[in-house]
Amino acid sequence: MLSFTIFSQPTSYFLPKPHNFPPKPTKFSLPTTFIKPKMSTFGGFSINAQLGSNNEPSTLIEYVGKGGINVGDDLVVLIDHLQYACKRIAALVASPYNSNLGNFVEGSGNSSRSGRDAPKPLDIVSNEIILSSLQRSGKVAVVASEENDAPVCLADDGPFVVVMDPLDGSRNIDASIPTGTIFGIYNRLVELDHLPAEEKAALNSLQSGTQLVAAGYVLYSSATIFCATFGSGAHAFTLDHTTGDFILTHPNIKIPPRGQIYSVNDARYFDWPEGLRKYIDTVRQGKGKYPKKYSARYICSLVADFHRTLLYGGIAMNPRDHLRLVYEANPLSFVAEQAGGKGSDGKSRIRLIQPVKLHQRLPLFLGSPEDIEELESYEDIQQNVNPGYEV
Repeated sequence: MLSFTIFSQPTSYFLPKPHNFPPKPTKFSLPTTFIKPKMSTFGGFSINAQLGSNNEPSTLIEYVGKGGINVGDDLVVLIDHLQYACKRIAALVASPYNSNLGNFVEGSGNSSRSGRDAPKPLDIVSNEIILSSLQRSGKVAVVASEENDAPVCLADDGPFVVVMDPLDGSRNIDASIPTGTIFGIYNRLVELDHLPAEEKAALNSLQSGTQLVAAGYVLYSSATIFCATFGSGAHAFTLDHTTGDFILTHPNIKIPPRGQIYSVNDARYFDWPEGLRKYIDTVRQGKGKYPKKYSARYICSLVADFHRTLLYGGIAMNPRDHLRLVYEANPLSFVAEQAGGKGSDGKSRIRLIQPVKLHQRLPLFLGSPEDIEELESYEDIQQNVNPGYEV
């Protein structure tokens, strides 16, 4: 039986002073072709939204609001709080203090402080930042996170349920390898409101991926990119550090039907099943359905590998039962599909798999539709054994 957690404000942790958004603008002369930013307000906060010549909204909040696709006031408020949390995480990841947070393990003696004042690992801090921001939004009933054993209850009447991996790839933070946040958003199942809190939270968190109303990821790299879908295409917004806005930079992303890159840990080649080895051998020799030799590109950061695949095509994969269905595979598969790609476990569509456990793991293959179809034509591509490695 799953237990649940009632979220309270996070305890003290070591955190660099967050940046204020937006910063004071730098004085400069406007070129004659520059379109003056339109100032609008939302929820009492000033939003600096640059509009293009076609008068289309170009910031994240303008895009999801009434000036754009108009996803509804409740979802706009949720996204506004989520983007704020991700800006704080972006500042934290880029902070000179992040290595201390990344290395710290409670009880390890790596810090002179202990208990409530001890610094926490960066992924736990990121989890608390997002949870706190979602709680303040008042729009979220339940959150299911990789960092929590059970669903977290926020507001009983919140219209949405959020699933998330708050900081994917955090183990590589010391090497400045890109990291990311993954999220999915569901409507709260009001028909379950009569159930006990524990059961209600669990069932809300285990909705099918086909029920997602929004999903996306935030990439923390040389740029901070918020890529999301609301069921009408996949769109990426890049953080403008001069204004604090996520600016629409990649509207209506379309993944190429086929790429020339595969992204997987080749070091485990000899542990792979025969079908997967045969597929990789075939495409990297240029003997597959696409008569060009494929190249390997592997960052070992799911968000980064998927983002590159979304833009350039190909496949990003992990053939082991390793990635989580609820808060990694389903949200990224929704984004992939909205960009014209596919998400598969090697045999079937990811979003058709009904979750039965919160932290359920499975193989994951994301990418160009023709590449995924060719991969699935090989039998035995899921790695069912894992010799010599931790799960």
